[in-house]
Amino acid sequence: MLFIGLPPISANATNTFASLAGYLSGAYAFRDDLYAHRKALPQFILLSLIGGISGAWLLLRTPETLFREAIPWLLLFSIFLFAFGQKVNSFFKRLAAEQRHASYLGHILLFLLLLGVSVYGGFFNAGLGIITLSYLALAGYTNINAMNGIKLLISSVVSLIAIALFMYNSLISWHEGVIVLIGTWMGGYVAARISKHLSQKHVRAFVILASCGITAYFFIDTYMK
Repeated sequence: MLFIGLPPISANATNTFASLAGYLSGAYAFRDDLYAHRKALPQFILLSLIGGISGAWLLLRTPETLFREAIPWLLLFSIFLFAFGQKVNSFFKRLAAEQRHASYLGHILLFLLLLGVSVYGGFFNAGLGIITLSYLALAGYTNINAMNGIKLLISSVVSLIAIALFMYNSLISWHEGVIVLIGTWMGGYVAARISKHLSQKHVRAFVILASCGITAYFFIDTYMK
């Protein structure tokens, strides 16, 4: 979106709209994995709605220079969480076994972290997937298909509520957005179906590798131009 000349905030809003179809079609492809975690879904949806609209509201009030500079650091942190989230989660489980109130505190922190992930998604849609996977790894999820399904559900809800606010403020470039939306709708479903038949180790490695490439691009684009 930036390459074709859209202003950064408008490009971000349009990208959020264009990505929605891929999120929805991908979530549908993982519907069986989502059903296995149906008891946790209402909490995911509620926090995603609250965080998504909060993040979109913050975006409309953030200077573009600050918006640009924060992006690579947020992505770098998300890669760390995804790569080492299960080890961090194991540490907190050991702590909870030793301390009476640690488990309760851990639930509160995970609640706040999911809210923060959703705020991020409403604020800046790029990188939302890796940050959501990072949260799920930290929360103790290990099945990559279930993680991808929940990730896509959260991304869908965050994007829907953010898009409503962006539409109200006339930030979406519809022509460019619809073209990309068609591609993400097809790609999201196909990618989800393919990933279900791949080794979880390979999918995880690909996610980390792709995320490192995206993060490197944003560091170069932000600080070396």
